[in-house]
Amino acid sequence: MNRATNVVAQATRASRSRNEARAFDELRLEGVSRDFGTVNALRDLTLTIPRGQFVALLGPSGCGKSTALNCIAGLLPVTGGSIWLDDKRIDTMRAEDRGFGMVFQNYALFPHMTVRKNISFGLRMRSVPSAEIERRVEEALRLVRLAEHGEKLPGQLSGGQQQRVAIARAIVIEPPLVLMDEPLSNLDAKLRLEMRQEIRRIHAGLGSTTIYVTHDQEEALSLADRIVVLREGVIRQVGTPAELYAAPVHLDVADFMGYRNRVEGKLIRGDGEFARVDILGGTIQGSLRGLPKGERVFAAIRPDDLLPVRAGQNGIAAVIEAIEYRGREFHGLARTPAGAELHFASPRALAVGATVSLAADPEQVLIFDAGDA
Repeated sequence: MNRATNVVAQATRASRSRNEARAFDELRLEGVSRDFGTVNALRDLTLTIPRGQFVALLGPSGCGKSTALNCIAGLLPVTGGSIWLDDKRIDTMRAEDRGFGMVFQNYALFPHMTVRKNISFGLRMRSVPSAEIERRVEEALRLVRLAEHGEKLPGQLSGGQQQRVAIARAIVIEPPLVLMDEPLSNLDAKLRLEMRQEIRRIHAGLGSTTIYVTHDQEEALSLADRIVVLREGVIRQVGTPAELYAAPVHLDVADFMGYRNRVEGKLIRGDGEFARVDILGGTIQGSLRGLPKGERVFAAIRPDDLLPVRAGQNGIAAVIEAIEYRGREFHGLARTPAGAELHFASPRALAVGATVSLAADPEQVLIFDAGDA
């Protein structure tokens, strides 16, 4: 076989291998656990991710989201359960044999290599033919909109451009899964917004499956087809962004979905469409999330939904401690007689030290059993 024929054969085999890797129907985590000594970082994690879906793992620091991603990537071994691509078990495979693309928080670029060489590194390690490497690198550069920067070093690029290089390096190997571990946390607010749009565009253009770790609920809401909320190594809720935003089933999930106010009170009445809660300084209505086990409950309210009302209307009395202008409206911090902090919005400036009555539309207030806190 001459050299030209051999190159074509290698390219054909590589293409067939990539297509087979892309052809999986679902990724399954079945009872996955990961222990660090006596600490259970993941506990009985069971999840199915269909091909082509963008899934966000959301939760606070230490909830297990990065541990789950590293177990999927093969960077950490599982201590219980199994991980499958269709009928192929992969948790027993080495990371390099899984063929997944990984985008890290700190970019992890080679500073002495050009953008083009950084992107092509994984292909060269896989002994992909030169012509195929050149084609795929050019394609990846176009996809991340860096075609004119191929000969630059990473140090000559902005943070957002460096993150695009890291994404290009992950996708150029045409992996069955792209795994992203808080890739935007080092960027400023404007760049994070721009890169969110870019990541979603790239995902749609590739038709790949993406698992994205974040602690930012806005990122999860804007990027994901489905969000998995984790707490202390356990899945708390799985759903679409709309489902989690409108109907969190646990108080901690509500907290991550922007219900910043959590006010403890006594359930007065829970029949009918709404429940009434007595809070020191007033009453408030909201919808019950589950059946409370006792009278002690928490009302969860987003700051944008908690507004000042006229004297005499039902609400929560509080003293204003701070008020700030945010363009279209004012946002304030008030404190109830019991010491609970309330974050609220107002169409007008209010005086610090003044007493205000705050209320919300009952449809925007969620009532949880106190045992769920």
